[in-house]
Amino acid sequence: QVQLRESGGGLVQAGGSLRLSCAASGRSFSRYRMGWFRQAPGKGRELVASIPSTGSSTNYADSVKGRFTISRDNAKNTVYLQMNSLKPEDTAVYYCNARRLYLDYWGQGTQVTVSS
Repeated sequence: QVQLRESGGGLVQAGGSLRLSCAASGRSFSRYRMGWFRQAPGKGRELVASIPSTGSSTNYADSVKGRFTISRDNAKNTVYLQMNSLKPEDTAVYYCNARRLYLDYWGQGTQVTVSS
């Protein structure tokens, strides 16, 4: 089993930056595809970015391309989301996700609020 704990959320002005971290407990972190999702009030959960177990590629939602960067450090069992040029529409609860075969784990989420 994998437990995920997000950190780094907060309140920031538009145009600012935040870096989210997701620390994973348990073994075999390096075998999981990791992703960041977000859910804004009244909306469904959407994929923001993902990175495979090897870190060899990345995938982003069109709305964050060129502004957000996902990365992982398998030695530290941690995945990151660097968020630059933040916009008010980026306001949401951000969730970390670990996925492998039929296994699917979620963190508790961290709030990101971007003021205009």
